Order: sequence, then structure tokens, then C-alpha cells
Amino acid sequence: MTNLALNLARTAEAQPDGIAIQLDDQALDYRSLDDRSARVAGWLESKGIGPGDRVAILLPNIPHFAVAYYGVLRAGAVAVPMNPLLKSGEIGYAAGDCGARLILAWGAAMGEAGAAAAELGIECADVTDPAFGAVLAGVEPRAGVEDREVDDLAVLLYTSGTTGRPKGARLTHGNLGSNTEAVARVLGMSGADTVFGGLPFFHVFGQTCGLNAAVLTGARITLLPRFDAAKALEILSRDRVTVMEGVPTMFLGLLAAADAAGSTGLADGDGGLRLCVTGGSAMPVEVLHRFEAVFGCAVVEGYGLSETSPVVTFGALDGPRKPGSIGTPIDGVQVRLLDDEGKDVSDGGVGEIAVQGPNVMAGYWNRPEADAAAFTDGWFRTGDLARRDEDGFYFIVDRKKDLVIRGGYNVYPREIEEVFYEHPAVAEAAVVGVPHEVHGEEVAAVVTLRPGAEATADELREFVKARVAPYKYPRIVQLVPGLPKGPTGKILKREITIGG
Repeated sequence: MTNLALNLARTAEAQPDGIAIQLDDQALDYRSLDDRSARVAGWLESKGIGPGDRVAILLPNIPHFAVAYYGVLRAGAVAVPMNPLLKSGEIGYAAGDCGARLILAWGAAMGEAGAAAAELGIECADVTDPAFGAVLAGVEPRAGVEDREVDDLAVLLYTSGTTGRPKGARLTHGNLGSNTEAVARVLGMSGADTVFGGLPFFHVFGQTCGLNAAVLTGARITLLPRFDAAKALEILSRDRVTVMEGVPTMFLGLLAAADAAGSTGLADGDGGLRLCVTGGSAMPVEVLHRFEAVFGCAVVEGYGLSETSPVVTFGALDGPRKPGSIGTPIDGVQVRLLDDEGKDVSDGGVGEIAVQGPNVMAGYWNRPEADAAAFTDGWFRTGDLARRDEDGFYFIVDRKKDLVIRGGYNVYPREIEEVFYEHPAVAEAAVVGVPHEVHGEEVAAVVTLRPGAEATADELREFVKARVAPYKYPRIVQLVPGLPKGPTGKILKREITIGG
């Protein structure tokens, strides 16, 4: 028998009074989290939702997310977490693609989520509404956890590619369970830890390394629904956080907040910050050194993707450390560097990272052609380029996939370009990333207009802004007479220049 929700049931039995989830002065102990998730499972079953059925979840990092997530898993259903900032069209596409039976959302997302649900003809419930809480209070908790197989689907994460619509990465109970255990082991997590919960749970980094690893080990996770550096600094001090997990922009923000306050506010001695973990995009080495000096805590960099549950490699906690490196493969995971012909690249050379292991997804939801492109002889090809040194440490060189990473969030140019093409005045559009000192990269677009058509950069920016999540729309839009192209007519993004 297996089910990711078993981790919660076991921890609730072992330490029922331990705090599981905290949001400022709100706190749920493990007994309460387990009970509420069991009631969600019972409620789902009363609606005929059970093993294999997909349930979309649109919630920020609030206690309700954990309740809904483990409730869905407990019933044997499949959780489909989505960014609560998505627009109705984006929600509707993913929910429709996977055939979701139900959408669980929070008040602020109910307008967009409700519109998507209405279009699909399915129910949308506001799990933060007191009325919903009253309904759950009257539901008989589901006894036990639905028995699932290692290869059964647990979570479906929609991740866009550079060649079309978002695809659902099929993560099994075995994928997420093995990766959660490996992460907890590598980080040395235990019930004595308090984890900073600022990484979104709808994203695989926060879900596995934050929520699931904390629940597995009985740690407390203290939440910050929307990242604010000053508030994060307050939480680190107030709750005596021991494990800080974040993307590089969060660490930059914490440095700025500490500088503005004149101090980190962290107490020395036992029970303070012992470990920081970064991923999502490359951490500048100078930022890493500065953070370690100011906060007195080691920063470990890792690497992974939604398709790998996510962790593939981690830096060393003990022994030699190599700033700028993403470390070495975690237990049970194998990594190769391949050239364009699929042959192994020797140490020092640059190749595409290919991964094999229990963490690698079962494939994409109903996308056999995408599976064929992503896998070679059972190895998942990540699209990321790296080199390996003589000690076996990996270093990211570039991203083969045409991807922009803004503040740790993936923005896929093709998706945004398609929105531009919906505007009647647009002839061609190219979306690229440009360096940004706060967000790492900013989304920029270069656009040409149809002959005789008129539109301003501001108008086009607002057009896209109304149709995609806030982190996706281009803050920079330039109108140009033409785009650079190669002999076949393909737009050459590497030759695009973004002005001031």
C-alpha cells in the first residue's frame, strides 16, 4: 500500500499535538490537519469523486492548501495545483485538458476559477468560505487512506513548453514519495525543524521540499502567502526558522531588508537558522557569499524540474562545497550529459542534462508526441545545458529551452507570443528575457505591426496583461519595423536587442 497522504496520517499518529502549519497567529496541529483532510476526502467521496479523478486546487500558501491537497490524495484522487493568479482561460485550459471533476479555490480566485468552472460545466468551491467549513464539520471523516500503487498518479502539474500549450507532468505517488524522502534525508530534516513556507505550494519546489518534506518529518512550516522581504525577515526571527527555502530573488530581498533594518534580527545559538536552500534559477555566486556572511548560514544550491518531482542534484552539506555548482545527484538518481547525437559528453564538456530515477515523471498527460521528444532510451532530457568537473559536480551553463525565469517563476515565450498574435494589429512578436537585478530576468517583447495598423506599446502590454497571470506579462514592449530572421524565416532571438 502506498499513498503520499500516508505521511500525514503517520505523523499525526506519532505527534498529534505538534504544529504542522502556521500562518502568523493561526496554527494547525497534525491531529487537526489530518482530521480536516479526512473530512475533505469524505466530502469528495460523497460527490462521487475517488481514485484517479482529477481535482484542481487554486490556493496560495495558506493552511487550506494543505487541507485540500492531502484530502484529495487521501481519497485517491489526483491533485492538480495551479497558480491562484491565473486567468479563467488559463484555468479552463488545464482543467479541461485533464478532465477535472471539481475546482477548489479561495475567495480571491473565485471570479476567474468560477468562470472557468462554469464554462466547463463543473463545480467550483470556495474552501475559505466559513460556509464550506461548516459543511466539512458535518462530514464523516474518511477512515484510512485510499490504497494506491507506486505508479498511480498523485499530482498533475501543468508546465508550458516552448512549442505550444501547457502540458501536464504526471507525477506518481512513487515519484513524489521517493523525492520527498531523499530531500528530507539530504537536508537532515526532523520534527525539531521549522521550515520557511514562502515557496508556492502549487509549484513543485515548495510542494516537495517544503510541504511534503515537513509533513514527512513532523517539522513545522510557517507560511508567507505572498513574498515580502521585510515580512519574511520578521518570520525568520519570530518563528526561529531553521530551514530557509527560496529562489535567488528571495535571498536578494532578505539581504536588502536586513540592510534597511540594520540587522537580520536573528538570534545566535541553538534553534536558529541552520540551513538555506536555493533553486529555481541560478544563484549568483557573489549573492551567495554575501548572504552567508550576513546571515551566518550555509546556502546549498540544488537543481530540478517539475518533471523530476523536482530534485535531481543538491550541493554538499558536509565536505567540499563549490559555490556556483548545483552539486551532485541525490540518492537513486542518475545524471548524464548528452550531445546533440545523444552521446555522452566527457568531464569539462557541455551537454544536455538527462535524468533517470524514481523521481522522473510517468510522462505528460495525453501527450505521446511530447513523451517521445522528452525521453531517449528511458532517460528524460531536460533541455538544460551543463558541464561536470573532475569531482563529479555539475554546473549549469545555459538553458536549451527558450525559457524566461522571472522571480523563480517560469515564463514560456511561446505562450505569451500566442497572446500577442490574438491582437488584430500584431504581425509578429518575439518574447525574450532580459537581465533584472531583482527578478533575475524580466519579460520583454519585440513586436511588429501589420501594414496600416496602429497600436501603442502600452496598449499591447495591457492587452496581454489582461489575459495572463501577473508574473507573465511583458513589462517591456518595443515596436520595431522588423525582426531579425535566418535563411528559413525563423526569428533569431539571439540577435534581438532590447533598448532602454
